[in-house]
Amino acid sequence: MTRSVADSPRDDPRRAPSIVAPPSLVELAAATLRRMIVGGDLLCGDRIVENRLTRELGISRPPLREALRMLEREGLVHQVPRKGAIVTPLTLHDIYEIFTLRGEYERFAVQLGVPVRDASRLRRCREALGRMAEAAEADDEPSFAEYSFEFHVSIVGLSGHRRLEEAYRSLQLQMMLSMAMNRRARERETLTEDLQRHRRLLEVIEGGDTDMVLRELSRHGDRTFLDGIESRVQGHTDVALEWLRQERANSQQLG
Repeated sequence: MTRSVADSPRDDPRRAPSIVAPPSLVELAAATLRRMIVGGDLLCGDRIVENRLTRELGISRPPLREALRMLEREGLVHQVPRKGAIVTPLTLHDIYEIFTLRGEYERFAVQLGVPVRDASRLRRCREALGRMAEAAEADDEPSFAEYSFEFHVSIVGLSGHRRLEEAYRSLQLQMMLSMAMNRRARERETLTEDLQRHRRLLEVIEGGDTDMVLRELSRHGDRTFLDGIESRVQGHTDVALEWLRQERANSQQLG
């Protein structure tokens, strides 16, 4: 008897669901290292000591080294001859480029998306803030950093501009390196206090005044680590030093 298309195993509702393979040891090691970097446990320029990590993660060198190669492809880790793997260092010019581009993306998104006319976009912001609150309650700093980035992505998403959001996401890992440096510079600020700054920004967005949102973004508090930054990083181009001088002048006016 010929089987019909409807009788094929593919369409059989009794067919067992596909089994999804668990993450490999390499993927788990890469995820752990990624969280250590974005959470500020490993900062830009820090050497990654393999002996210590194999002991702390409970894995052998081969999966750890493969995980490091994965992070190197992502741009989070850099191999230095005779030194080994280090967290990718950022120069002052790198920081200048990251922050100015991020700022332009966010300003453009706010100009396009505020006041918010699509309730689902605003709901996305609230959900991201809710996940930040859960991470703050659990004192989970790496997750808080990830959700903080997603909150800012949701703000860019208010624009309804898909390519703008994709461009913003392309900076994710570089921005999270900067955010990790910033969190370390604001060690006295608790996650709950950090959450309050983001909650305040969302309240202003909900108010619907574009200019007020732009002003709130300009004082959002993500530039604390620029204090004394020129003594901690290299790459002091003229344009980066002028930008840093202007940032400090603006901070004094806002403060």
